[in-house]
Amino acid sequence: MTPFAITPPDTLLAAALQHKIDRKTKPRGALGRLEPLAHQIGLIQQTLTPEIRQPHIVVFAGDHGAARAGVSAYPQDVTWQMVENFLAGGAAINVFSRQLGIGLTVVDAGVNHDFGRRSGLIDAKIAHGTANYLEQPAMTHAQRDTALERGRGIAHALAGNGCNCVGFGEMGIGNTASASLITHCLVGADHDADLYTVTGPGTGLDDAGLFRKRSLLAKALERGGRPQSGADVLAEYGGFEIAMMAGAMLGAAEKGLLILVDGFIVTAALLVAHAINPNVLAYCVFA
Repeated sequence: MTPFAITPPDTLLAAALQHKIDRKTKPRGALGRLEPLAHQIGLIQQTLTPEIRQPHIVVFAGDHGAARAGVSAYPQDVTWQMVENFLAGGAAINVFSRQLGIGLTVVDAGVNHDFGRRSGLIDAKIAHGTANYLEQPAMTHAQRDTALERGRGIAHALAGNGCNCVGFGEMGIGNTASASLITHCLVGADHDADLYTVTGPGTGLDDAGLFRKRSLLAKALERGGRPQSGADVLAEYGGFEIAMMAGAMLGAAEKGLLILVDGFIVTAALLVAHAINPNVLAYCVFA
C-alpha cells in the first residue's frame, strides 16, 4: 500500500480567522456551530474568505459474502437494484443533490452484478463482492490495497476538476454488519464499543434477526480475531465499498478537500482511514 501523504492544515491563520468571525455584527458565538465550522473551513482552505466550490457526493457500492449467511434483512440483489435506482435519479440522495445543486457520482466498487457502461457510474469493481468473513478474510491484501488506491484516484480526480468539498454515501446489503466489526475492532478496547453495542438492526431486522446477526458476527471474530492495524481489520471484515471510500477520504485529505462524514458505514470507513493516517481527521466535518 502506497503511504498517504496528508499534511495537517497550517494553524497560522487561526487567530485571524477567529478575529474576523468575532468582529461580525453579532454576539460572540451567536451563530453556534456555524462559527467553528467557518473557522475549520478557513484553516483547511488557508484563507480568510472560505468558499465551497463544486461540491460532490460519491456513493460507493459493493456486495458482501457474509450477506448470504443472514446478517441482513434483505437479499443481496437489493444492492444492484438500489444502484439502478441511483442511476435513474430515484433515491433520496438524488433528490437532495438536485435541490442543492451538488454533483453526484455512483461507484461500483464490487457489486455482484455487471452494469455495463452507464452515465453517472464509475466502474472500479474489484470483484463481484467480498468473500464470506465467517469462513475467511473478506478480501486479500492485494484487493484491499487496490481498492484504497482506486478510491484515492477518484478523490484526486474530483480535486482536479475544481471540487473542494466531497461527501460520501454507500450501498451494500450486509455492510452495517461489516461496519460493526470494523468499529468494534478499531475502538472497542478504549471506548467500550463491544460487539453487542455496535451491532444494530441495520435495514430493519426484528429481534430474532438481530440476535442471529450478533451471533454470526461473534463467530466471525472467533475466526479472524481483532487485528491491530486498520488496514488488516479492513482486509478481514471490510467491504470493497468501505475500502474504496476510506481510500477516497485519505485521497481527499491529501488534496486539501473538505470531507463530509454521515452515517454509520461512512464513519466506519473513516475509522479505517484514520487508523492509516490520523491527519485525515482535520479535514472532516460530521453531519
